[in-house]
Amino acid sequence: MAQETDRAAQLNAAQAGTLPALLGVVVDEARHGELAAHFDVAAHHMAPNGYLHAASIIGLVDTACGYGCVVSLPQGATGFTTIELKANYLGTARDGRVSCRARLVHGGRTTQVWDAEATNGEGKVIALFRCTQMILHPR
Repeated sequence: MAQETDRAAQLNAAQAGTLPALLGVVVDEARHGELAAHFDVAAHHMAPNGYLHAASIIGLVDTACGYGCVVSLPQGATGFTTIELKANYLGTARDGRVSCRARLVHGGRTTQVWDAEATNGEGKVIALFRCTQMILHPR
């Protein structure tokens, strides 16, 4: 558990000044194959129509999957890049917390596939997400 706390703290510190920090993303748990994160809904997460902007959800779930990939890189890998992502929106949030749990579905030497669910403060699933990461190795 201490290692998970350390990894989450390291990821939170490393994102200072980047998009995840601007969105208010907070990593709650980080371990091989799984990552949990959240943000508290604020005005900057909203679209002009008063509902949560789809890009805010993408920012959260893609960050969770990307950080999960970093924590789960195979030995010898130097990083990753996203090569595909897809989201299905099932609901929204206008206030409260939006949480995400990401999990590794496929962890190969050259690719990883991650699934994530975003939920609103009532625990309702508001988005399903899947992405594929290409694992980078030294040349």
